[in-house]
Amino acid sequence: MLTYEKALQHVLQTVEPLTPQKHPLLEATGLTLAEAVSSRWDMPRCDNSAMDGFAIADHPNEVKGPLEIVGASYAGHPFAGAITSGQAVRITTGAPLPDGANTVIPIEDAVDQKTHVSLSNPALSGQHIRHQGEEFKAGDLMLEAGTQLRAGEIGLLSCAGIEQVFACPKPRVAIISSGDELVELGQTPGPGQIINSNLYLLMTRVRECGCLPIAMGIGQDDPKALDNLIAEGMHADLIISTGGVSVGDRDQMHNALARRDFQQKFWKVAIKPGKPVLFGTLEDKPYFGLPGNPAATAATFELFVKPALNRLFGQKDITPKKRTGVLTTEVKGGGKRQSFLWCHLEWVDEGYQVAVPKRQGSGQHMSIQGANALLSIPVGTEKLRLGDSVEVLLLEG
Repeated sequence: MLTYEKALQHVLQTVEPLTPQKHPLLEATGLTLAEAVSSRWDMPRCDNSAMDGFAIADHPNEVKGPLEIVGASYAGHPFAGAITSGQAVRITTGAPLPDGANTVIPIEDAVDQKTHVSLSNPALSGQHIRHQGEEFKAGDLMLEAGTQLRAGEIGLLSCAGIEQVFACPKPRVAIISSGDELVELGQTPGPGQIINSNLYLLMTRVRECGCLPIAMGIGQDDPKALDNLIAEGMHADLIISTGGVSVGDRDQMHNALARRDFQQKFWKVAIKPGKPVLFGTLEDKPYFGLPGNPAATAATFELFVKPALNRLFGQKDITPKKRTGVLTTEVKGGGKRQSFLWCHLEWVDEGYQVAVPKRQGSGQHMSIQGANALLSIPVGTEKLRLGDSVEVLLLEG
């Protein structure tokens, strides 16, 4: 069987970024730039005031008497004309600096006499002015290719006059549930039946990753039903199925895939949970067959599907980020397979602490809720003790 690292390399070598497209800026949240973006203009676009007060043309130390107030400059309504020595203009924050002005006196450092103004406190020449282009100039690089667009990036690009960006689109992810035992939420399970909870877990996680999930429905252990669902799922950019990839008599997914010329990259990885995970391509589209047990489904999503989605998105950071912390409890090792345990990473005092729930069965949901990381336990590790330093993989959107 492949190790986790080698299996992950198969995924990263197979999956390619989606073809970039033009997107209106407000529809680009979460997307990754496919090309660098430069500013259309200077910012600020003109010299302007950083304070409410008065713009003057004299050196503050040379002002002997009251200055004549000759007008006002407001944001969006600049003063028309220029000022000279002995004159002042009322000015608000962000308002263009009048021609001839070189200093702004804050309103709290001035004595406003309606027609004239005097300085009540010492001032520095050139103070409280935002100069044209001091933040960035026309043609300056704003963001590099590979940058993920969040609120700060969107705000910056709008300020720079960028209306559209060239970026990989949000991946569409088809989710197929497999198994005669599954029933939809809202139904009462009969003997031997369970709710299709993996669908809700995966739909939510795919959305958290910024992608577009598509629920394909439940494919009973029937060749025709599975064939139809796989055919419908081919409209997506990536396909996930849950269940049906083991070696049971009723596990029909392998046969259904073979009927569509599935190109298998790997089946079974030396990990726990999630050993029977399947990966390959259907008509050049990535396909993941995840085990049906909830904790195994969730773990293999994080370990393999999430990096594939990052690649489709065109992101720079593909694999999970890692942190080192100290165990708050004793943990049993994984034996012949690399184990991944759900855990909670928290910064306490001067370092990270890692809390690991005791119940980690692959068929259970309880250990997944509240987890923000996966603890990796190497092959052959018998036991990890309280206070041991360990490495965890972060679970991020």
